[in-house]
Amino acid sequence: MNIVIIGDGKVGHKLAKQLSDEKYNVALIDQSERKMRDAVNELDVSCVVGDGANAQVQKEADVPGADLVIACASTDELNMLCCLLAKRLGAKQTIARVRNPVYFQQMHLFKEDLKLSMAVNPELVLAGEISRVLIFPSAAKIETFAKGRVELVEVTIGEQSPMDGISLMELYRKYQIKMLICAVQRGSDVYIPDGSFVTRRGDKINIAASHKEIEKFFKFVGAKRNKVRTVLICGGGRVAYYLSRQLLTLGMQVKIIEQSKERCMELCELLPKATIIHGNATDHELLEEEGIGNADAFVSLTGIDEENIIMSMYAKTKNVSKIITKVNEDALQHLVDELGIESTVSAKNVTTNVIMSYVRAMKNSMGSANVETVYQLINGRIEALEFLIREATNYTGIPLKDLTIKENHLVACIVRKRQIIIPGGNDTLEVGDSVLVVSMSQGLEDLKEILR
Repeated sequence: MNIVIIGDGKVGHKLAKQLSDEKYNVALIDQSERKMRDAVNELDVSCVVGDGANAQVQKEADVPGADLVIACASTDELNMLCCLLAKRLGAKQTIARVRNPVYFQQMHLFKEDLKLSMAVNPELVLAGEISRVLIFPSAAKIETFAKGRVELVEVTIGEQSPMDGISLMELYRKYQIKMLICAVQRGSDVYIPDGSFVTRRGDKINIAASHKEIEKFFKFVGAKRNKVRTVLICGGGRVAYYLSRQLLTLGMQVKIIEQSKERCMELCELLPKATIIHGNATDHELLEEEGIGNADAFVSLTGIDEENIIMSMYAKTKNVSKIITKVNEDALQHLVDELGIESTVSAKNVTTNVIMSYVRAMKNSMGSANVETVYQLINGRIEALEFLIREATNYTGIPLKDLTIKENHLVACIVRKRQIIIPGGNDTLEVGDSVLVVSMSQGLEDLKEILR
């Protein structure tokens, strides 16, 4: 597959790296000679220096022969223009990053005229991810599959947890809950565990199940947290706007601290039910005055990762029950883990996940099992993929115990006609099933690839 990416920013660069690692033919367009020189040295991609909205530059990058053009340059207008031009030149499909709330709300009016296959709003997607965690505060992260029927939840095993020192086989037998622990991070090590695996305190575990079953499990092991009612948000950008709108609809009380007076005035008009505070959220006295110690949740969403981390650490000293930190730089992720900040989010990562799902689905749309959704877990070291089985093949109708599944691959969940199945050896894969697979391999494109 030939893919052209316009814009070598954070999202463009991460996409170029991931796609080239998975052996797609990638061309990268950016106006910065330095960025293109660095990209050529670091990545297995071809690079073109120039304006992505210039037809000659697009032709040089072979946009006319591209299967997909992804526009993630600095402005929405440029991205939409690039996609329109790419389509006119012959590109088969186009994706534009569109961040402006006004443009995105009106996308249905001009998406067809722009010949867009998909528009991605990173801030809206990120707000949805944060909202899910605040609705279910026992979890550090939540990803959803099968149209929301299945959740993949990350949680850390606490000091006094009954899960400390117990094998997964004993755990399932003891609690009799329909769930599967499908990935574990212990320090720098990552595991896709079997039944004999013994969990320890400090482990980060990923659980696949329905929301109801996961809630039941957290209640049994004493990890269930109180419902979030009051949320303090630091930073009043687009993520804060989208998030506040969702939380207010859910009946939560929202307070936003924003440094720009002009932006505060805008937020007051956009979010009349929220409390908007003009001030610097890094000022600990201001946080005290605004009741950080009484907040159920604290969300740091400024544009500076280091500020977000420092504010979250302060919130931790005030025993705020739920803390969510926006961290875009991969290099800081290890530091955040060591500091014990439980929930981190990244607009770059959620955007990449959405686009990668689309790319995988494109590539194997003629296969027997399409990739519907892709998420990266544990800093990209494990992938969770949802496959939809479209036709009978050599692995359908055969009990899982009779299929030889490769090491470090796991069938975590099956959804069949709205029924959620946590698979055992006697269960089978059938046409029409949505199948959640967890893998240490990158770039799975067909369900048969997990079999020996």
